[in-house]
Amino acid sequence: MARTFRYLYRTPWLLAHLLLGLPLVLLAMLPPWRNWQVGSRPLEHQLVRLWSAGLLRVFGLRVRALGSPLPGGVLLVANHVSWMDIQMIHSQHMVGFVAKAEIAGWPLVGWLAARGQTIFHQRGDTQSLGGVMDEMSARLRQQRPVAVFPEGRTRNGHEVGPFHARIFTCAVEAGVPVQPVAIRYGEQGRAQSVVAFGEREGFVPNFLRLLGEPARRAEVHFLEPIAPGQLEGRRQIAELARQRVVQAMAAA
Repeated sequence: MARTFRYLYRTPWLLAHLLLGLPLVLLAMLPPWRNWQVGSRPLEHQLVRLWSAGLLRVFGLRVRALGSPLPGGVLLVANHVSWMDIQMIHSQHMVGFVAKAEIAGWPLVGWLAARGQTIFHQRGDTQSLGGVMDEMSARLRQQRPVAVFPEGRTRNGHEVGPFHARIFTCAVEAGVPVQPVAIRYGEQGRAQSVVAFGEREGFVPNFLRLLGEPARRAEVHFLEPIAPGQLEGRRQIAELARQRVVQAMAAA
């Protein structure tokens, strides 16, 4: 009964968020509004943050941010739990993500990702990865932030997988810092497995299931960055970044 009630009031809320809020974000991406500033940030970046925060609120997530994302060129590396991870980070900071090409075909999320500076990568395609790395390096050298999930895929929510070292090459070559980001759902991360994709669960079933979930807390931790030259080689950077994420996930 409680789940049915949540669907009854969240579905109209979701539709209003899409039909009223989304056009405003899209207009802000067009001239002349795309050149407008709100404080020190472009109007479109501010609206993307507000829209992402609103979408998470529709799903009952009360987001708390700890720490701050670095400005300018920085490689943000986060644990990967759900499609919501992108919205979690976007609710705090406008950044171009690296995401698997399949996301481009997902309803709503894929369409938004394509307009949110996402770099799509075809997994298992060496040529695609080379192009992605080149684009990441170019953006970082232009002092534009890039975010990536170095585990390479979502998991069941119970663990943080190994961070693939190769993805850190672009930060080393561009001479920019790496900032680990830890994403937790529920008190002390107890809802990680709830938010994560279930076995053989696709995007649409997961989306609909989460729309009916109880309200819960969610956290995004922007952790101590790793400065350029602080460590020797991309593998050490990957290991330290993962260590900091794991420690934040385990914190009370």
